[in-house]
Amino acid sequence: MNAPVSAPPELIADEFALLVRMFPLAGARVLDLGCGTADMSRRILNEGGAERVVAMEADTVQHAANLAAAPIPGLRIEHGGAEAIAHPDATFDLVTMFKSLHHVPVGLMDRALAEIRRVLRPGGELYVSEPVFAGEFNEVMRLFHDEEEVRAAALAATQRATRAGIFAQVEELHFVAPIAFRDFADFEARMMHVTHSRFDLDPDRIERVRHRFVQSAGTGAVRFARPMRVNRLRRVD
Repeated sequence: MNAPVSAPPELIADEFALLVRMFPLAGARVLDLGCGTADMSRRILNEGGAERVVAMEADTVQHAANLAAAPIPGLRIEHGGAEAIAHPDATFDLVTMFKSLHHVPVGLMDRALAEIRRVLRPGGELYVSEPVFAGEFNEVMRLFHDEEEVRAAALAATQRATRAGIFAQVEELHFVAPIAFRDFADFEARMMHVTHSRFDLDPDRIERVRHRFVQSAGTGAVRFARPMRVNRLRRVD
């Protein structure tokens, strides 16, 4: 008898749609850790109907930009990392980490997950979205920013947390997220010159990245399919 063929991962162009499919956001108190530009934080508030959202970012440059943006009622902008959350116990219904757990220093990941459990209410949930170390986009990125070890460490940390009984895993879901660039200049500006990380970008390395990008995409606009994984975890009491 032939083994059943598993369905390919779902293509999800807007991860917010996946979040609202998993969680009832209306009236929720949400902590968005590693919020980046806080775009998803705003959507959780404005489109999801959350009661309030704390958007926390460890990158000081991005945090300053977030503070400079027009204030929104119900949205609080804070500076800090997941390993030290300056909020009382049981404050939040939901904590989100969109591609940010692997940015936590590896030695602090376990502490970060313990902190997240502490600030979640009993039965509250954690949404961890992480890029999978695979695919053509990954092959371009790894030429200057190889995240294989930190992504593996992030997954291992969530697995340790479930084995330790800190969290129960409700669901693990794999999907594919498209990411598009007008050309290599757009890729270079958005992916190689970021404020949260420092890369060794000598001219030879930039040329190697450009060559691989053009091999993958040609000289014009390109759309990569980026494999992703979501772990939905629930606080255990």
